[in-house]
Amino acid sequence: MAKRRGQPVHGWVNLDKPRGISSAKAVAIVRRVFDAAKAGHGGTLDPLASGVLPIALGEATKTVSYTMGKSKSYEFSLAWGSETSTDDTEGEVTRQSDRRPSDDDIDRALAQFHGVIDQVPPDYSAIKIEGARAYDLARQAGAGQPLPALKPREVRIDQFRRLESDQAGARFFVGCGKGAYIRALARDLGRALGSAAHVTSLRRLSVGQFHADHAISLDFLEKLTHSAAAFEHLHPVVSALDDIPALPISRAEATKLRHGQTLPALSASAQQRFAMLMAGDTAIAIEGQTPVALVMLKAGAICPVRVLNL
Repeated sequence: MAKRRGQPVHGWVNLDKPRGISSAKAVAIVRRVFDAAKAGHGGTLDPLASGVLPIALGEATKTVSYTMGKSKSYEFSLAWGSETSTDDTEGEVTRQSDRRPSDDDIDRALAQFHGVIDQVPPDYSAIKIEGARAYDLARQAGAGQPLPALKPREVRIDQFRRLESDQAGARFFVGCGKGAYIRALARDLGRALGSAAHVTSLRRLSVGQFHADHAISLDFLEKLTHSAAAFEHLHPVVSALDDIPALPISRAEATKLRHGQTLPALSASAQQRFAMLMAGDTAIAIEGQTPVALVMLKAGAICPVRVLNL
């Protein structure tokens, strides 16, 4: 009989990813610490970035898409005077400028980067172009292959504030929605100011309800490998669903949902129970204290979307 790989560990780890390793490597380390059978993360951080990387274990991986859609916040620093092929310190210089913007110039320019804006992702990004990752195509372009142009995408910028600046560079705070690239924001700000810029440091402060103030360092977590103490830092599966309505259900209803069956929602009593939901809304169905499934109201029924085997 084949040996089972890993244990049925379920929950979230609010990891403070260090600079210098990929998100995939961080996930692999956390999975090993807990000897978990399954793991994923709630939003990639570049190797040069540090900060909040929510890591899902077991059944929590079924809620990853809800975490990735949450608002995020960052602090980053940039250097004036040059753009690079990667929009950070790793790439080759592609354009230079002698212009150094004043504080007033910067503050005025920030206004055009609030709300929903069009943003062209960095060439070195995980965006897919005809099935291939942009960073793979960018590496091929470096070897003489033409680089397909990336199309602008709408992203939401909620806050963009200058924290400090001098003639060499500046530091900023950004609050944004899903899909915004900080490297592209720095690049575009430099261009808007008639200068050139690239990111020199980047730290993610929050992803939804996961905050850096309460994150655990990877070094500390590794010291707890295969120990009971590690589980003190494992958050419940529903941690990523704090903005989704909770729907209390009976044991019989839980059994139906676990078997992929729907719950009728058209009777007078059902409409009263499910009054919090509109058609198309998502909720988390809970039996007692146990999350059972992510559900959606459609066609007059409560339909299971993701069943949680807890």
